[in-house]
Amino acid sequence: MSWICLVLAGLTEVIGVVGLKKVSEKGSWFMYLLLIGGFLVSLTLLRISLEEIPLSIAYAVWTGIGTMGAAVVGILFFNESKSPGRILCMLGIIACVIGLRWIA
Repeated sequence: MSWICLVLAGLTEVIGVVGLKKVSEKGSWFMYLLLIGGFLVSLTLLRISLEEIPLSIAYAVWTGIGTMGAAVVGILFFNESKSPGRILCMLGIIACVIGLRWIA
């Protein structure tokens, strides 16, 4: 259950980041709700996951999902660069998070 909460925490962090981007473009009440709600749910789920998962692993997975999610959303919806170097760095993030999990 803790791992499900952690993955959902990472995914809802991406929702909060999308809200942050949209608030910076046009600050409607819905975008503020997306921003605050996304981060509030994300941090709550992260807190729940920390009851069973070590901090170093949980935080690495949470930030890795959030970073990758934000990068993918940026590429797909906000016309951000999809250069080979950027894709390689994204794969590096995935490799490091998996490595931390295996070593722990």
